[in-house]
Amino acid sequence: MPIATTNPATGQLLKSYGPMSAEQIDAAIDRADVAFRDLHDTTLAQRVQWMNAAADLLEAERDATARMMTTEMGKTYVAAQAEVTKCATACRFYAANAERMLADEPADAGAVKARRAFVRYQPIGPVLAVMPWNFPLWQVMRFAAPALMAGNTGLLKHASNVPQTALYLEELFRRAGFPEGAFTTLLVGSEAVDPILSDPRVRAATLTGSEGAGRSIGQIAGRELKKTVLELGGSDPFVVMPSADLDRAAEVATTARCQNNGQSCIAAKRFIVHTDVFDAFADKFAANMSALRVGDPMDENTDVGPLASERGRDEIHAQVQDAVDHGATVLCGGEKPAGAGWFYPPTVVTDLNPQMRMWSEEVFGPVAGLFRVSSYAEAIEVANGTAFGLGSNAWTTDPQEQERFAVDLDAGSVFINGMTTSYPELPFGGVKNSGYGRELSALGMREFCNTKTVWVGEGAASAGAGAHAE
Repeated sequence: MPIATTNPATGQLLKSYGPMSAEQIDAAIDRADVAFRDLHDTTLAQRVQWMNAAADLLEAERDATARMMTTEMGKTYVAAQAEVTKCATACRFYAANAERMLADEPADAGAVKARRAFVRYQPIGPVLAVMPWNFPLWQVMRFAAPALMAGNTGLLKHASNVPQTALYLEELFRRAGFPEGAFTTLLVGSEAVDPILSDPRVRAATLTGSEGAGRSIGQIAGRELKKTVLELGGSDPFVVMPSADLDRAAEVATTARCQNNGQSCIAAKRFIVHTDVFDAFADKFAANMSALRVGDPMDENTDVGPLASERGRDEIHAQVQDAVDHGATVLCGGEKPAGAGWFYPPTVVTDLNPQMRMWSEEVFGPVAGLFRVSSYAEAIEVANGTAFGLGSNAWTTDPQEQERFAVDLDAGSVFINGMTTSYPELPFGGVKNSGYGRELSALGMREFCNTKTVWVGEGAASAGAGAHAE
């Protein structure tokens, strides 16, 4: 795939870049290694100042940065503005909370026969971040902000269709004051990931992307004995029970399915509705989806812009057609529009069965599948009947059902009576084929830290553990 900016609203190629040479990559890794030693010698207070400066720049440049993202991958300008603001919020969150997150954690010294014992969190070095195009700023920032605050350095291999956003991120941290090489964008193709991650100066990797990409990164990192955090695909359930507020559920369902033009790992994708309220919910949901305005993503009145690629648009249309060919009913949408740009209308498909691709595959666009169930047990069976386990939604006002959903939904997060989203304050990640490890919160910062045990004895006579060591 060429490293290039192609406007998905028009299909027009705007700017292309040549990939970095092996010599350029080696020099970038070396700068990241040197910068790691520089960061190791800085105070936390200094890093706080730099991170807040990055937030200031993001806020000052919000509109221009949002236009760049919209041009590169097609999200609406309004959504892009919100993404920039969210990134600034994450910078300020980690600037404000890093001291607490990295503080030594005392242990029971008496229990381990020490004068003093504690856990210390220390950075491990340069970390490779392999990131996707769908939230081109936020998905990088949720790694970069905690990693830099912990004292690590970052090497970014971004998706090939968002090179301008990738380069902006490198310049952002440099202008904020971080040392040269603290955060570096590598304009490379996927074939360069293996040699980069195999380099002994690179200590770990984080990836947000497809299941296949996750397996590839995991295989390389396993061979090299390096830590990884993987946030992979999702096919998130959105369960509606009889006690739910149907108007609110249908409203949130529409946003949850079509946010970012339907291209979100944690977008609600499979709508599992109890038969007692199925028809009422389906009518409300289809009406809401039909009312969304598809068009120019720069227009502030647009609700759904183009998909990021022609191939992505063709893939979801093929999934819809496969469902129809096997007996599904389309309540709205389902037709690929003519004309320039990679647009697809908000679509609701029902009467699904296991023979259809939509039954088990992730649909990465504004297409919702409706599943009818007759009991709580069946709802859980359908919700968990997928290889993925990223996010999940449940709608019920019954306190007992709420508690049961929190326990029974097999996912990295459960949101009840509200839309699944990511917050700096809460850990984010999945189970099963949706990956492992966590981003955000204190857990996200500590993923790329050496969790070091420190034991201090009274003196030479008491320090040795003899045959009982370990």
